[in-house]
Amino acid sequence: MTTPSVLDEAQLGHLRHWDDLSRRLPHDWSGMQGKGAGEDDFGSYRFQLAYMIYGLALTHRHRLPAAPGLFRPTIQRLIDKLLMPDVWLYWRDVSRGGMVMNAHLSENYHEEWDPVVRDNIMYSAYVQSCALLHDVLFADDRYARPGALTFEHWSFFWGGEPKRFAYDRDSLNEHLYWQMVQNGYLGIACEPNCVFQICNQPAILGFRLHDVITGGDRAEEVVAGYQQAWADFGRLDDTGHYNQMILEDSKVVRPNALQAPWIDAWCGALMNTWNRDFVREHYPRQVADFLIPGPDGTISVRSTPAMNVMGQTVVSDTCDLGWVAAWASEMGDRATLDGILAHADRFMAPTWRDGALHYPRHDTPTDADGNRTEIEPMSGNVLLGYARLNVPDGLHRLYQEPWGAEHFADPALTEVGRDVEVSRAEVVDGVLHARLRRRSGDDVRVVIDRVPTGARLLFDGQEIAAEGGVTLEVPDGPARDLELRP
Repeated sequence: MTTPSVLDEAQLGHLRHWDDLSRRLPHDWSGMQGKGAGEDDFGSYRFQLAYMIYGLALTHRHRLPAAPGLFRPTIQRLIDKLLMPDVWLYWRDVSRGGMVMNAHLSENYHEEWDPVVRDNIMYSAYVQSCALLHDVLFADDRYARPGALTFEHWSFFWGGEPKRFAYDRDSLNEHLYWQMVQNGYLGIACEPNCVFQICNQPAILGFRLHDVITGGDRAEEVVAGYQQAWADFGRLDDTGHYNQMILEDSKVVRPNALQAPWIDAWCGALMNTWNRDFVREHYPRQVADFLIPGPDGTISVRSTPAMNVMGQTVVSDTCDLGWVAAWASEMGDRATLDGILAHADRFMAPTWRDGALHYPRHDTPTDADGNRTEIEPMSGNVLLGYARLNVPDGLHRLYQEPWGAEHFADPALTEVGRDVEVSRAEVVDGVLHARLRRRSGDDVRVVIDRVPTGARLLFDGQEIAAEGGVTLEVPDGPARDLELRP
């Protein structure tokens, strides 16, 4: 007998928080600002938005597959935010170079306003893969429309003429593919001259999703070329940790010299999509270098000291704890994941607001007893929730096992009001099962569509006519079960 997939209160709280963040007014990033300045570090808005979308996609795919109406509007709102100039204007400055690994080349660079036309795979791949996740999971062509992914900016005070760069899921995917080919499949740079292993993994996921839509095989081609290109350098450094990047001009590989947890965790979690055996082979030894046992089964994650470059201390969010939690969830390492979540719940001030759960930013490294208390918005808003909601091999299965046409013929909750909590939504042996609860508020309508002829709908034990589809309102009280039987 199949065990029902039912979300717990914490999982529901993370979904509620992501939905709340998606509904913020334009340019309201309260609670999402990290320590770094300029939106060019690892806790930036683009990463928070993208991994909320990834987390929603994983939850829909693996836990609530019959509730597209719950996820689709939130993902669309988050993609809208991902396209906002607040998120990508950093590239106008970063594209000119001047950092330690490209300063010697910066006379050949210029200020670039188009955030996806060259390099910047640390942004362009997320726009590509998030748009494709939406269209694959909802059998939609929303982002295939010309100009569906358009980057626009104009200011009355500076910048001159309006800037407008129009793409869609197909043109952006094509553009990234040819950049990959032109770079010999080694990858596309983040900052000029710096090709990170991590940031090319979302592009590979995007190629695979595009292949699902078109029936193509570009992901297979890119993976084969990527494997061959990196064979000369090695994905791992001499200590067995993932190499961080390769410099395009010199082909010098930069290892994970400080053994920073975020490098291994971020790379391993994403690379598990297409390279599962390799990632799992090295995971136990790698993760053991990062974990700090705590009281009562809690587990923390160590961070490396801040780098000092050109006499300056680098101020940025590493997101180490959050990324190791996400990595453990993908690996199915329940003991490590449970220990990290227990640590966060004990030492990182879990905060509930109107049914939404997050861990607010806290910059103090430890408490008086040495327990880690520092947490940044990327982990507290996104990654701990992502880890709670993911399943073992969640990204791997998303990549390898796309839904077939039959999934989109099954009955489903195609519209879900904001004030309805959905803790179960799946079709088992032809029967749609859902569990619904009304929260405070009046937006409590649920639409059930793709109802087969002659189906019987039971909601909280009462039979409701189901011919041609159903619209119902969830009443006050405890969670109520719904069954649609063919």
